[in-house]
Amino acid sequence: MLSGRKILLGITGSIAAYKSAWLARELQRRGAEVRVVMTPASIDFITPLTLATLTGHRVYSDYTEDADQGTWTNHVELGMWADLFLIAPVTANTLSSFVTGNCAHFLQAVFLSSKCPVMVAPAMDLDMFAHPSTQENLTTLTARGVEVIEPGNGPLASGLEGKGRMAEPDDIADAVEEHFQSRAPLHGKTVVVTLGPTHEPIDAVRYIGNRSSGKMGLALVEVLLLRGANVHVVAGPVQFDCPKGVTSWQDVETAKEMHDAALPLFAKSDIGIAVAAVADVRPAMASVKKLRRSDLPHQILLEDNPDILKSWGDSKTEDQFLVGFALEDENGMQSAQRKMDTKNLDFIVLNELSDDGAGFQTDTNKITLVTKGGEVHKFGLKPKPEVAADILDTLQRLLNA
Repeated sequence: MLSGRKILLGITGSIAAYKSAWLARELQRRGAEVRVVMTPASIDFITPLTLATLTGHRVYSDYTEDADQGTWTNHVELGMWADLFLIAPVTANTLSSFVTGNCAHFLQAVFLSSKCPVMVAPAMDLDMFAHPSTQENLTTLTARGVEVIEPGNGPLASGLEGKGRMAEPDDIADAVEEHFQSRAPLHGKTVVVTLGPTHEPIDAVRYIGNRSSGKMGLALVEVLLLRGANVHVVAGPVQFDCPKGVTSWQDVETAKEMHDAALPLFAKSDIGIAVAAVADVRPAMASVKKLRRSDLPHQILLEDNPDILKSWGDSKTEDQFLVGFALEDENGMQSAQRKMDTKNLDFIVLNELSDDGAGFQTDTNKITLVTKGGEVHKFGLKPKPEVAADILDTLQRLLNA
């Protein structure tokens, strides 16, 4: 969820500094690159060597890198490097210095130079946290745009119990994710995605289906989450679990089940993306038991399945946006254009079976995007997460237009 984000972790002189090691690892586990700035007092509680080993980067705590050589640490560049400056723990003393603009040590200089958003996670005794001066400082910093992660209640280093202990590393990491999601380009948009194949039963064990793995749909879901969308998924039989952050996930088997689950979700969504490879037909009669070989019919009478994408298109309002997929083996452009027109799509993603490395059960894809306005965009063979990013870049551009 924090893939590619650069987080500068500031640590001040609190016993809660030991939690910062866990926090650094958790932020990295979620995809962030982490660098650490420490105050001189914090080194009494946790060593720079520990944090340098965990993050893979040197720890910054002084203005000079080598006093004998006369080299210095550029606090301005460090403040500009980060996407977020997170100070956890932050003491009452450091909070006060942030308000007054005091610059007695390197971390304070980085704070004053930072161009990125700042978050703080206070840690102190309950009376210090409740003191009017601390509360006034927090109010002032909040008014200046600093985000405050409220401390928790519990046992404190003083032996007392109350509010003042730094929030747990998982909770701080969640707050960091929420920070980035709230600023993401699709924040506030609700998206429903269908993905995977459908299986239409012949008997209790046999079915009509296709080779879809659901990988393209999964890639789209993951990029949608990174871009801040609220994502609802209706999934046919796939071999992966629901990604963290999905608003709802419904497992279905047949096209009718997918239709019945997807239609009400689209009615409440801003965007529908139909990635699923839905079976067009199903056996008219299906046995609830396994048929013996001698009992299998030589011919299977088929009947039409409901058309999910057309149902979405028929119900689509002016405020909704609809994306479809087409897998074609010949006359791909004409078929895709016809599908876009008949199903009321805003744009369509075309795969062609003749393209090596594209289509079902691969980790790559090669697509052509065709918009309702007549634009055509061809892309080369790419990993499916990059393909998903290309699709959503086009989606965002059309939404903004």
